[in-house]
Amino acid sequence: MKTKHLLIMAGLALTAFPSVLLAQNPKWQNLFNGKDLKGWKQLNGQAKYEVINNEIVGTTVSNTPNSFLATEKNYTNFILELELKVDNSMNSGIQIRSESKQDYQNGRVHGYQVEVDPSDRKFSGGIYDEARRGWLYPLDINPLGQQAFKNEQWNKYRIECIGNSIRTWINGVPAANLVDALTPSGFIALQVHAIGKDDQPGKQIHWRNIRIQTENLKPSKADHIYVVNLVPNTLSPQEKTEGYALLWDGKTTKNWKGAYKNTFPQSGWLIKDGELSVQKSNGAESTNGGDIVTVQQYSAFDLKFDFKLTEGANSGVKYFVTLTEGNKGSAIGPEYQILDDQRHPDAKLGKNGNRTLGSLYDLITSKKIPNAQRKIGEWNSGLIRVFPDNKIEYWLNGYKILEYVRGSAEFLALVADSKYKDWKNFGMAPKGHILLQDHGDQVFFRSIKLKQL
Repeated sequence: MKTKHLLIMAGLALTAFPSVLLAQNPKWQNLFNGKDLKGWKQLNGQAKYEVINNEIVGTTVSNTPNSFLATEKNYTNFILELELKVDNSMNSGIQIRSESKQDYQNGRVHGYQVEVDPSDRKFSGGIYDEARRGWLYPLDINPLGQQAFKNEQWNKYRIECIGNSIRTWINGVPAANLVDALTPSGFIALQVHAIGKDDQPGKQIHWRNIRIQTENLKPSKADHIYVVNLVPNTLSPQEKTEGYALLWDGKTTKNWKGAYKNTFPQSGWLIKDGELSVQKSNGAESTNGGDIVTVQQYSAFDLKFDFKLTEGANSGVKYFVTLTEGNKGSAIGPEYQILDDQRHPDAKLGKNGNRTLGSLYDLITSKKIPNAQRKIGEWNSGLIRVFPDNKIEYWLNGYKILEYVRGSAEFLALVADSKYKDWKNFGMAPKGHILLQDHGDQVFFRSIKLKQL
C-alpha cells in the first residue's frame, strides 16, 4: 500500500509541476527536417547542396570559393549535435557564431569553424577562425583528440557554445576547449571547401541528425584537455581547477620586480589597458628599464603568455634565472626567443636560425610551421612546458615548435658550442625566476599564467 501511495503522489507531482520538469530537461530542436533545405540559405560559393535519403549532401564543384549552407536564424548560446561522413580527401567544417556582412570582404562568411579534416594532419574538431585570425585551437595541443575522427565512417560532433566558452567533442572524445569573446552570436553553416584547379570535382560530405538546444543549457563536465583562453588576463573555471594562476594580474606590478632589484623599475615598462609593455629605447639589452623577473622561483611548470611584436623588435622569456651572475646586461637563463625574424638582424646570427622566433635562443632552432605565427602587431600565444623529468617543450599558437631535455648529452653539447659555453651549469639550476626581457624594443605581454607541475 505504501508503494502504491508513493506512485500516486509522484504522478500528482508530475501533473502539478510540468514547467519545472521541462526546465530540467532541455528540448532538442531539429535544424534539418530530413526532406528539404527549409530554414537554410546558401552563401558565397556555388557548391551543390541537396537532400538525399534524409541527409544533406554537399558536393564540390570547380571554380568557386568556399561554399556555406547557413541557417536563416542566428544563435548565441546553444548545444549542437550532428553526424557527418566525408570523402577522405575532402576538407570541410561547421561554422558557428558566424557572419556574412557586405562591409566585411563583400559578404565573405567569417567566424568560428569546427574543423572536418580527414587528412593525416587530423585536426577534426579543432577550431579555426574562418577569414579572420586562422587557427585558434589546432589539434596538435590535444593528441588524444586527434585520434577520435574515423575516416569514411559516420562521426558524431557535439559543440557547446555557452557564454565565452566553445567546446567540441568527436564521437564522445573532447577535441577543443576555447575561451573567446570576439563574436557572441551568429549563424550555423555547413561548409563545402573550395578545391584547386587541378582537383577532381564531385567529392562529397553527408550530414544528418542535426539538432540544437538553446534553453536551460547545462555544460558538460570538465574535460581536462588544454584550454586556449583568448580573453585577456582571465582564468576560465577549468584553468582554475587545473591549478593555473595569473602571474600578472593585468593591472599592477604585483609578483614582479626588476632583475637585480628589490622593486619594479620606475621607468622603461608601461602598464596600460591590460597590457604590460617594455618601452622602445636604443635596441640594446637592459639599458632602459631593464629585465623584470618574478618574485618567486619555479622548477616544473606550464607557463602561458601572450605577446605582441612591433616592427623590428627583439625580446624573450627566460626561466631558471638565478640572478647570480652579476648585474651586467640581461640576466642569464634558457630563453624562448621573441623576435621579428624579417627585420631584426639577430635572426641571421647564431647557427642555422637558432635565434629566430620561438627558438631556444642560440641553441635549438624552432620548427617553422606555415601560418603558425601571427602578423607583426597581432597577439601570439606562447607556452613553455617544463616537466619534472627536465623535458621542456615550446609551443606557439597551439603548435609544438621545439623540445629538448635539460641536462642531456645533446643539450650540454649545444651549450658548449654556444655563447653560454663559459657559464658554469648554464640552465641547470633546480629552480629559478621567470624573466621578461628588455632588449630596447617595444614588445607587449598579457595573460601571463602559470601552473606548477
